[in-house]
Amino acid sequence: MQNFKNSKLFGFMILGAMVLFFYGLFKFLTPTNFGSPANLFSYFQSSIIYSVGGCGLYFIVVMGLFDFAVGANIVLSSIVGVILSEKLGYPGFIIGCLGCGTLIGILIGFLYNKLNVPSMIVTVGLMLVFESIAVFVAGGVKQTLAPELRFFSGAPGNIILAALAFALMWFILNYTRIGTYCNAIGSNEFTAKNMGIDVKKYKLIGFALLHFFVGIMAILTVSYGTTMTALTGMSTMSRNFQPLMGTFFGVAFRKYGNPISAIVIGEFIIAIIFNGFVALGAPTTIQNVVTGAALLIIVTLTARGKRGSVVK
Repeated sequence: MQNFKNSKLFGFMILGAMVLFFYGLFKFLTPTNFGSPANLFSYFQSSIIYSVGGCGLYFIVVMGLFDFAVGANIVLSSIVGVILSEKLGYPGFIIGCLGCGTLIGILIGFLYNKLNVPSMIVTVGLMLVFESIAVFVAGGVKQTLAPELRFFSGAPGNIILAALAFALMWFILNYTRIGTYCNAIGSNEFTAKNMGIDVKKYKLIGFALLHFFVGIMAILTVSYGTTMTALTGMSTMSRNFQPLMGTFFGVAFRKYGNPISAIVIGEFIIAIIFNGFVALGAPTTIQNVVTGAALLIIVTLTARGKRGSVVK
């Protein structure tokens, strides 16, 4: 019985029960304008954008790190990708988003290691820098992706790209040292060092991987919305939290051996909740309340038994 409670099947059963509960709740409360098959597919398509970002964040969150520059990188990478797409088409769009995203991740990881200050402080400071760079690169103009370059704006393009991202994460976690070492560092950094793990190296790799996935998220985001506007004054901060909630689902369910599916299903659950409140006609501020409450609940569950840990 104890083995079953720690099995993948049991984890899937919990996630499935959560999906059914929230779907049933909002379907009961507003049966006419919520939860049709077309609506559910729309919820899923929007949720996989955040799932990709959640997969990237997993690599650093398991090590006790956080990154508040994710939203700023989404904006900057999207703008760079759109600008390059105007000259080079799809290659420019993809290389621009992925290249800019990854380079920013390497820079963040390098500065974090060199400055030796908490990741929150480093990434909040860099968020402001990246927001300013995005405004400069965009030239104060809203960047619009050309209609002929919107293959990833909907099915099947967005699903194919997201599936490739999930497959990449699965491969890294199961067939490389990175997944094993990231978990080891998160469990006990001192022990990991004594085992001979180069902690700084794998933290740098973690940030680089995170922002490579952020580059993929940028492709999906600007394709889905078709435009991207540079913002300042920490306005990109709001883009950090929804993928982060998916990551917390992944961390909470990793004991069942299925962090990737937990991230994907967790983001779908969040999309159901958000759209359920929209269907009820609740004010948009309710979404912020739900976001904050969900973060508190999920963090409480994932942090249980780790009261001595600190954010690095």
